[in-house]
Amino acid sequence: MRPEKVIPARQVAQFVSALPFFLSFVLIPLVWIGALNGGLWVLLTPLATWYLFSAIDLAVGLNTEQADLDTPDTDLFWYKLLTQIWVPVQFVTLFGLIAYVSRSDLATWERVGVFFGTGVMTGTVGIVYAHELLHQRNRLERWLGDLLLSMVLYSHFRSEHLLVHHRYVGTPRDPVTARYNEGFHRFYPRVLRQSLVSSFRAEAEMLARKKLPWHHRSNPFWRYWALQALMLALALLVGGWVGLVWFLFQAGTAIWQLEVVNYVEHYGLTRKHLGDGKYEHVLPRHSWNAAHRATNWLMINLQRHSDHHYKPDRRFPLLQNYSEDDAPQLPHGYPVMALFAMIPPLWKRIMNPRVRAWRRLHYPEITEWHDYNKAKTPMPR
Repeated sequence: MRPEKVIPARQVAQFVSALPFFLSFVLIPLVWIGALNGGLWVLLTPLATWYLFSAIDLAVGLNTEQADLDTPDTDLFWYKLLTQIWVPVQFVTLFGLIAYVSRSDLATWERVGVFFGTGVMTGTVGIVYAHELLHQRNRLERWLGDLLLSMVLYSHFRSEHLLVHHRYVGTPRDPVTARYNEGFHRFYPRVLRQSLVSSFRAEAEMLARKKLPWHHRSNPFWRYWALQALMLALALLVGGWVGLVWFLFQAGTAIWQLEVVNYVEHYGLTRKHLGDGKYEHVLPRHSWNAAHRATNWLMINLQRHSDHHYKPDRRFPLLQNYSEDDAPQLPHGYPVMALFAMIPPLWKRIMNPRVRAWRRLHYPEITEWHDYNKAKTPMPR
């Protein structure tokens, strides 16, 4: 008889440690339950995303534990698998829903509910996973990230995020940094316009430094446009013109989900201007931190955003938490804060005093913040 293969305890421990982050996969059956049953069942996905994980946060509390930075990459197998297998799962779910719902007898409001929930899923999970993948250096993971972004027609996010946002975060040259007292409903149309322009300009300037024209084949925008055209064609193929409409609707919902999170992550936080167009280095204090455990499971530690900007190359399981002495803290996790952001007077009542306290703590020497507060900003050059 062949001896039984014994799974080493170390591998079991790694799997158990990664398991909570697989909770995001619960959104897949929830969105299908809504599509198959209609009625109020279509609300399951947004309710679970916004309220269920926030309720679990209340039950399980904060996670302030620090990962071991000496963890070898081989010990991160399950964490890496999580983001990679989501890509085909989301692809099959999205286009399967388009094919099914486009031919179903669901009422129009039920179809709206299904694809609103789908957009919440592709935005809250899909784009967050794409964010993790596009930060990696190997070609496969970046391609997977591009596929996820193309499913929501936001492929330029990769260029904008890597070449503009991380470089200029907390300065007037970053469109995605929400200014102090700038409501989300002003921020949103501004960032949609400016981030597209700034991302294309950043890629064109990189090519120009190599003495190549913007339309050179190495410009990733050709890939972005090709992948997005493929997704639109697939939506039309499996669901007809109605399916294309639902694809566009979920994409718009996902983009809104992304940008409201972007709004929350850096609201009012700015790097000190040192003169001659130079700014201080990015520090943990330039992003809002949140240690809410369950929401970090759902969004793979995105709320440890202070460390992500401080050390962008770290994979999500290794991101560190910071105390309020080193990084500003959000009172709630991202889903709750995103809901507050939809009501600007409420948002400002909660967040503006925190921004002013942050300024007094870290920059007592700055007495005039007018230039830092401007919402209309120049594009990166």
